[in-house]
Amino acid sequence: MISISNIAKEYGDRTLFSNVSAQINLGDRCGLVGANGSGKTTLLNILSGDIEPSTGSVSIQKRLRVGVLKQDQYLYEDRKIIDVAMMGHHELWQAMEAKEALLANSEEDFDADKFAVLEEMIQLNDGYTAEARATKILEGLGLPLDVHEDKLSTLSGGFKLRVLLAQVLASSPDVLLLDEPTNHLDILSIRWLETFLKDFQGAVVVISHDHRFLDNVSNKILDVDYETVLMYTGNYSQFLDEKVAERERREKEISSREREISEHQKFVDRFRAKASKARQAQSKIRMIEKKSDALFTLPPSSRRYPSFRFDQQRASGREVLKVKGVKKNFGEKRVLNGVGISVERGDRLAIMGPNGIGKSTLLKIIMGELTSDEGEIEWGYETHSGYFPQDNKDYFKSSKETAEGWMWELCPGKDIGFVRAKLALMLFVGDESKKRLSALSGGESARLVFAKLSVLNPNVLVLDEPTNHLDLEAIEALVQGLKSFAGTLIFVSHDRWFVGELANRILEIKPQDILDYRGTYEEYVHFCGDDHLDVDRVVLKAKQEKKIKKKIKKTLNIEEKKNSEKEEGELWMQVDIVEARIKEIDEMFADPDYYESVSPEETANISRERTELVKKLDDLTSKLETIEKLKEDPE
Repeated sequence: MISISNIAKEYGDRTLFSNVSAQINLGDRCGLVGANGSGKTTLLNILSGDIEPSTGSVSIQKRLRVGVLKQDQYLYEDRKIIDVAMMGHHELWQAMEAKEALLANSEEDFDADKFAVLEEMIQLNDGYTAEARATKILEGLGLPLDVHEDKLSTLSGGFKLRVLLAQVLASSPDVLLLDEPTNHLDILSIRWLETFLKDFQGAVVVISHDHRFLDNVSNKILDVDYETVLMYTGNYSQFLDEKVAERERREKEISSREREISEHQKFVDRFRAKASKARQAQSKIRMIEKKSDALFTLPPSSRRYPSFRFDQQRASGREVLKVKGVKKNFGEKRVLNGVGISVERGDRLAIMGPNGIGKSTLLKIIMGELTSDEGEIEWGYETHSGYFPQDNKDYFKSSKETAEGWMWELCPGKDIGFVRAKLALMLFVGDESKKRLSALSGGESARLVFAKLSVLNPNVLVLDEPTNHLDLEAIEALVQGLKSFAGTLIFVSHDRWFVGELANRILEIKPQDILDYRGTYEEYVHFCGDDHLDVDRVVLKAKQEKKIKKKIKKTLNIEEKKNSEKEEGELWMQVDIVEARIKEIDEMFADPDYYESVSPEETANISRERTELVKKLDDLTSKLETIEKLKEDPE
């Protein structure tokens, strides 16, 4: 499907990678990994054709549809969410819009031949199921059905990016090129995306810093390191083992050749002057030259591992924190509904739940950065907390200040050597420590906040999505640092590997209550059932709960109830009739022999009928929804 032939990419004097050749075939799901700045996104952009390699070539089979996750949501602000999701299949969307415009014309201006061409294109691209596919994908990514008709501008930035991801997935691609698709997803949506990608029949290249996602999805790894890109078979964990073994093998090979050269050189030095050994010495010299020519050096790895260390100044009391009946509303939306929990020394509490449920809000209330509408927060004896906010770039007061200057202000009484040593542990060395705060990348900002926490010596760490901007190496190092931390840990994360490595207690926030489970993440999943965090199950459960609520709705007075039930029954009968006719038309259109036996004019008339039926069905559904709302709240 995709052939990569000896490509290289250089920027000025810097070589990102060279001598890169690989073949990506149907069914390959390639995790693209490497340190931040190593060239992962550059390689993905070369594969998509957005940029050219310095040398070499990339060829993709003709007629293959390539789906690329882009972050250009501002192009669609005034569009309906469902429309944005469907627009990924450009040719199909254009045909559907052209058909609608054609049907809006008068009979005199109607172009039957053009209509037939458009109808054929829509049929060939499964156009009549496009909305159903897009709806399912949007629901899988955490966007419920009742927002699909809203404009994209009504969503937050993170949810807008989910819609763009849905647009790519719904475009019927043969190849998917995805750059950090899990960044704005919660665990439910990540699990859904894993299932989607594993069932996907084409080829996938995906950049991710989510260890478990890469393990669950990838069957190959493209590793950007040592100024080249190598392909490994297997998932991420298998790749790590194989890469270490490969590096050790090559190092042993170099060491063995160096020893041989050294032995030959000793012989030459010893016997060069002796006539009886001169011929042997010359032979050894030729062997040295030959082996020296074959000797190679391994370039340094681009991967760097920060060193996280958190030492508490003194231990806290046994009772660390009490959260009592905390409630919080934003306008009419309630995000926290009476949350209560007691945290004890040594707890490693992971707070979980879907996006928008109030996890970050709870941490902000705990840290005093936000006021609750009801409830209390009580910190225990001798508690000293350190906070890692999700939006940590807002943490820096002066964007003109350097990383070193900002850090030194946090260390009164310490010399510059102490400050630079702390920064070096977070990979700020030399000129990197002189960077202005405004120029820091997301990963650098995160590491600088952790440098701050390391000098505060807290006995309670409160972390909100700490892995969001870290690369895989930094995440692994952070896990080791937090495992060594002797204090209490309260954190929010959508990274299941991170949660699984650290948590000994899970707090799941639900719309109406909470689940407080004492145990590891794996034990929690086993306790709740493996499908507990499955999107399809959650969507089905929500629909079932909605039906139950309808059954226990407030009772109307007898006369109103009779009239309402009669009207509702008549409406449902009309719905059945309309849906049956729409189904009949769709089956007619799906029959390949249909267009040979029916004229374009008749097809156009039936298509107009279908459009009117869909509008009528929307009106009937709207009336039924109004009746249901009256039943739920007669006032």
